[in-house]
Amino acid sequence: MLYLSQILINNQEVQNFEELQEVVKACARQGEMFLRFDVKPPYPDTPNDWEERLEATFSSRY
Repeated sequence: MLYLSQILINNQEVQNFEELQEVVKACARQGEMFLRFDVKPPYPDTPNDWEERLEATFSSRY
């Protein structure tokens, strides 16, 4: 299981929510099966529906 906090720690170069979505998509492509939201992304452009958007990004994979 992949935690959002792990993604954020391992990808500290990410500067905004759009870049985070790309990293989440890459993790899904590498075979991760489950994503858990244990923290809120710290970016100023994080939308209110960030959980739904990251879940959709993770699920789409491509």
